[in-house]
Amino acid sequence: MSRYTITVTNISSRHSDPDAVIGYDRPLQTFFLQAFPDEFGDDLALWLGTEFRAFETLCALRAAALSKGYDFMPISSGTLWQLLDDFTREALRSPPDG
Repeated sequence: MSRYTITVTNISSRHSDPDAVIGYDRPLQTFFLQAFPDEFGDDLALWLGTEFRAFETLCALRAAALSKGYDFMPISSGTLWQLLDDFTREALRSPPDG
């Protein structure tokens, strides 16, 4: 599983979470996004990509975030390339048994 820190913004309030996490989960074969933890750090206001093949592209992940009122663009080119490399490398490997 890959994990990169990015900034996610609530579109309506313009409030940002500079410690949001985006990545690729190989066992679930999906991109995921986590942002805006509660004061205890337990519950997230935004948590996408928790189901098998929920978001097979970053475009699909962004569309889902936008539909919930959040955005993670712009994303740095370095992070974007790392995510695409993770996806390409992991997609070519066979899924784990179990």
